[in-house]
Parts: sequence; structure tokens; C-alpha cells
Amino acid sequence: MASNGSAGEVRDVHSSETTKTLLKSNDLYDYMLKTMVYPRENEFMRELRQITNEHIFGFMSSPPDEGLVLSLLLKLMGAKRTIEVGVYTGCSVLATALAIPDDGRIVAIDVSREYFDLGLPVIKKAGVAHKVDFREGPAGPILDKLIADEDEGSFDFAFVDADKYNYGNYHEQLLRLVRVGGVLAYDNTLWGGTVAMPDDTPLTEEDRKKRDSIRGFNAMIAADTRVDPVQLPIADGITLCRRVV
Repeated sequence: MASNGSAGEVRDVHSSETTKTLLKSNDLYDYMLKTMVYPRENEFMRELRQITNEHIFGFMSSPPDEGLVLSLLLKLMGAKRTIEVGVYTGCSVLATALAIPDDGRIVAIDVSREYFDLGLPVIKKAGVAHKVDFREGPAGPILDKLIADEDEGSFDFAFVDADKYNYGNYHEQLLRLVRVGGVLAYDNTLWGGTVAMPDDTPLTEEDRKKRDSIRGFNAMIAADTRVDPVQLPIADGITLCRRVV
């Protein structure tokens, strides 16, 4: 969470110095990781996590406990075709690729493949690169093309961890691409807990804008009768939406 430094400095909500969890106790989070997460972590997921953690923007990645949740959800759903908006080094892409069948497919979208190329060798080593259809560019036009190509309702699952200001737009597009009964998942929907903080809480300008945008998105989802939503306090907050219409 944002806090003031010794000289009144306002810090970023997320950085290499923070842990991406909403738990109040770092010891409890460490216990969960060591007891239930790390012992069951796939060897290739571990390798990619370690590579990502060494990167200057490593804090942007989905943490391993979130990866296990998504993996379990995909297996429970029997998901086969998925979309990912926002890829970074590919930690969640790899988690998905390992969870879906061998003939499954992930349309992975990011504005740049620079960071994805850091993780691609590990994805290849894991033997699941053939499931990944990486598409470089802004997500909006790429999703529009998928809709135009008559892929409507053909996907089982979508995961969004991209620019927060466009979550509402992505939601409308993904509702057309994910089948009824499928799931749309949105990351960072509690933004370090700032969504519940008073409006005058000291935040950086960028964090304030993202906090406000996410608040608006959360309110939109809560009122959307086309989905059955649940918000989980895992990692930085995950909102799962089951499409019902």
C-alpha cells in the first residue's frame, strides 16, 4: 500500500520493494507460499518466476499463488480456448498453457513482445509453446478483429492484466468472445487496498488515477446483470465474472 516516507514521500502502491498481497501479515503470506504454493509449483513456473523477479519490473507479474488459483480454475472448467490481455514475461500464459489440453489455444495479447521474449525460452522448454498465439499490438483492435473473424462465443476463459483505464472497454469486447458459462478474470481490482481508502489518502498521481478507474470498473461489474461476479482478495485482488447472458 502507499505510505509516507520519513520526509513525507508518497510511494508507489506497487514496486520491487512491496509484496503483492493484501494479507496484513507478511509472515502469514510467507507461510502460505512455503506450505501450499512452492511445494506444488511447476518447475518451469518456478524458473520463469525467478527470471521475472530479476527484472526491474518483476513486481508487475502475477504472483505464484495467483497462478495456482487460475490453473485450478481452468482445470475445473475444462477450459480449452483462452484469451490473455497483458502478457509481460508470460507467467500467467505459462500457467494457462500447462493447465489446458494439448490441443488448447491461448491468444496472448500485448503491446510489445520485448518482455514476453524473456519468458519464451522457458515456455518452449516446458513443451507448451505450440498452444500460444502471441499477438503484438494494442488489445482493443486485436479483440475487435477476433470479433470480426466470427470468433464470438468461442472462448472459455479470458484473463486481463493490462492498462486499467481500458478494463471497461475490454469487458464489453470479451463478453462477445467468451461463451455463456465461460469466465472473465480481471487482475488488480483492489489496487493495493487503495479502493477502500479515503479520497484524500496520500497517493502518487498515477496511483490515484488507477484507483479511481478501478473503483469505476468495480461499480460497473457489480451492476452488470450479464455476469455473475465474485471479487477475491488474492494477490492484488482478482474479479471473476461468469458470463450468464
